Amino acid sequence: MTWPMLFGVLSLMSFQLVDSIFIGQLGRDPLAALGFTVPMQQLIIGLQVGLGIATTAIISRTLGADDVARAERLGGLVVIIGGSLALLLLVGLWLGRHGIMGLLGAEADLMPLISAYWVPWLGAAWMGAMAYFGYSVSRSHGDTKLPGYMMVVTSLVNIALDPLYIFVFGWGLPGAAMATITAFGISCLVVYPKLLKRGWLRFDLSALALGPAIRQLGGIMAPAMMSQLMPPIAASLATALVAGFGTAAVAAWGLGTRLEFFSIVVVLALTMSLPPMIGRLLGSGDIDRIRALVRISVRFVVVWQLAIGLIWLVLSGLVSELFSADASVTDILHSYLVRVPLSYSGLGVCMLMVSVCNALGLSMRALLISVLRLFACFLPFLWVGSQMGGIDGLLSGALIGNLLAGTQAYLFYRQGMRRLQATPAPAT
Repeated sequence: MTWPMLFGVLSLMSFQLVDSIFIGQLGRDPLAALGFTVPMQQLIIGLQVGLGIATTAIISRTLGADDVARAERLGGLVVIIGGSLALLLLVGLWLGRHGIMGLLGAEADLMPLISAYWVPWLGAAWMGAMAYFGYSVSRSHGDTKLPGYMMVVTSLVNIALDPLYIFVFGWGLPGAAMATITAFGISCLVVYPKLLKRGWLRFDLSALALGPAIRQLGGIMAPAMMSQLMPPIAASLATALVAGFGTAAVAAWGLGTRLEFFSIVVVLALTMSLPPMIGRLLGSGDIDRIRALVRISVRFVVVWQLAIGLIWLVLSGLVSELFSADASVTDILHSYLVRVPLSYSGLGVCMLMVSVCNALGLSMRALLISVLRLFACFLPFLWVGSQMGGIDGLLSGALIGNLLAGTQAYLFYRQGMRRLQATPAPAT
């Protein structure tokens, strides 16, 4: 179940990196405008992933109870609720874009460029959300190949269209978003007919007890979504801190964040494949095997992410020059790659523990781990570092904060496991 999602997520991260490379050739201002969208993108992803967690948990549990018709209607309900919530969020972001950019510290002369980019970018975000909800329904039925393969196809289409839309058609920065709309649109045209043909989506919701179904969905979705929405809130605050060091710093920070998404792709795949396995073990009361599974996963993540961090360290000079021709951006990105990736092991453990706790029914503990990671570890050390050593100090603070976050997350998970073992029935 992990391998298809690994290649799928890796391909999505790859096209985002290629986007950054093409946009970086347009100059510093387009790259900075892209950097200011990163917190908003994380906000949208938080909504998608929160609902995806609830989708996997509820539909797989319903299928386990042999209530196939209800599982199919729940799939339809998820798509309708997810599409509506995503649309409301995106409309709200558009209406409040000037205030949001002001809070993030965007310079006034960037606003026309940001506004021109946000029109197609918000459309791409909604189309991507709809594709993700389809992927979630497929995963809940045990099929990770369809979403994995479509992520790869979507990425290849996006990469092929980027130079055409950005340079050949002369659309510039908005062209990158138009390429994404086209790619995700193709994905939706493939995925949803397949889901309907397999009978995994039904929209005759009158036969579904909507009240209890929505409450069941919301009971899992709300804490999971709050847990996923913490990172974009922290990312917004972090971007505001970085903006105090100028446009070049924002551009480099945005590039570094995209490299971070790419670097933790294996962890992201694990967070998608572990919950169904843990759920089955929890249902059989096999706590010892859950401990063993999580222990193996944590050890793997620590070693893997440390290796990734060392690779970025060695390639920091080459990579920073590849992603931008602006010397000021290159210098800050180089400083980022020397420091922050070495903490990806802590970040990976923290992400894994949030996913594991959600699968164990400890959704409030997962939320607490996210809150403490960002607001007790990451942001405070970011601010202290910036006060002590400028932009380099800020990046060192990110390194320390992520490592502390991983440690506290694992301790909270172990405490939760002790409580589960004392009271075998999982929280619902």
